[in-house]
Amino acid sequence: MNGVLTGVRVLDFGRHIAGPYCATLLADMGAEVIRIERVDGSEDRFVLPVGEGDTGAGFLQIARNKLGLTLNPMKPEGREIVKKLVATADVVVANVPPQALTEMGIDLASLHAINPRVILTTGSAFGRGGPYSNRLGFDGIGQVMSGNTYMSGADENTPAKSLFPYVDYGTATNCALGTLAALMAREKTGRGQMVEGSLLRTALTIANSPLIEEDILELGRKPQGNRGYNAAPADVFRTRDGFILAQVVSDTLFKRWAGLVGEPGWPSDPRFKDDKSRGENGKIISDRMNEWCANYTSEEAILLLAEARIPAGKVMSPRQVLSDPHVQTMFIPQDYPTLKKPAQVVGPPTLLSETPLEFHRRAPTSGEHTDEILQSIGYSGDEIAALRAKNVI
Repeated sequence: MNGVLTGVRVLDFGRHIAGPYCATLLADMGAEVIRIERVDGSEDRFVLPVGEGDTGAGFLQIARNKLGLTLNPMKPEGREIVKKLVATADVVVANVPPQALTEMGIDLASLHAINPRVILTTGSAFGRGGPYSNRLGFDGIGQVMSGNTYMSGADENTPAKSLFPYVDYGTATNCALGTLAALMAREKTGRGQMVEGSLLRTALTIANSPLIEEDILELGRKPQGNRGYNAAPADVFRTRDGFILAQVVSDTLFKRWAGLVGEPGWPSDPRFKDDKSRGENGKIISDRMNEWCANYTSEEAILLLAEARIPAGKVMSPRQVLSDPHVQTMFIPQDYPTLKKPAQVVGPPTLLSETPLEFHRRAPTSGEHTDEILQSIGYSGDEIAALRAKNVI
């Protein structure tokens, strides 16, 4: 392929989502990404098993477009392989604790002793500089410590965490963006640097607007389920056969909505004079929208809202998502040896017109390309066999 990062080699020591998906994004852009995992397979390979051998659903996404190498970097022979690979690499991705980076010989000082041009992209739960820096954490920690889980509940006694790990994926995207910036900087300086992301920083970035509001105005907002605070109607509404979400933001959209539901006088009502006022009186507006929605199926309501140019969408189960005709245009079926049918993997998240991001390789089986990779850095067949006998690979 002829992507933006064609010719760039990435060593992916990442685990779970934030590190590996960062490397996936680089692979989508054309980088050669070598996924390096434990000899018996990394833990993220087995999350949400969907095939024989506990093939994980998440792995099929985060390992696409990668070559697979198994390796024990703690053994002397494994450390030597790491050094040889680093000498050929442009980027090392590793979202592991700082102590583990040093033990594996992939901390920035160790990398630059071998190859001063290499970029180290890493991430942690809390980042550097604060009292929690050495603590471990996953996506949910970022969610609960940013205010999102509290504010997403129906009330103060029912906090609600998202089951989908948006903090992990956001951190991966931030790290990929930082890596691209570091590659551009290297063109000027000739030297690599460290790129650091953290789950909490990502979560706080997403939550920043309501945090600023609270800091300045001290409103002490309480959770109110799906209903918005700063506009209305902005809520989930029950239809005759399910639920939809509609979001009306701005005077223009509110006038369209009011006309649609038979309340043409509401735009001149002082209670609903602007988004802020409508948010403060959101329950009244949501109640009226629920009355309107009760007359229609979800599809009927969405079509009427679409004709009025009002944003709306159906609340769908995972099964319904898979059968949606528009959603289907965003999946790329991926064959995998242990699956009974192709996996519906979402393709690259960004579209470029001239140098497109591409899906060009399914996720690797455990150690699938070990021999090929080691041969590329000078190991003979006999040497590879000896390494395998010692359980180095």
